[in-house]
Amino acid sequence: MSTETLADALLKEQARCRELLGIYREIGHAGAFAAAMLELSLKRADEAVMSGDLAAMIAAYRDLVGYES
Repeated sequence: MSTETLADALLKEQARCRELLGIYREIGHAGAFAAAMLELSLKRADEAVMSGDLAAMIAAYRDLVGYES
């Protein structure tokens, strides 16, 4: 049985969302708002990981999971 840690799950979501960010940027003006929101979410996730703040990491993970591919 394999157990995924919060840190691992958050890093996977960050990678997925960075790919999604590229798609939003390719759309152009129609994806600009979503791209801006996703950039902010990724910045918060980066800060949470760097600080090691568990509550912030959980919040960041939940936020990133909400972005649909």
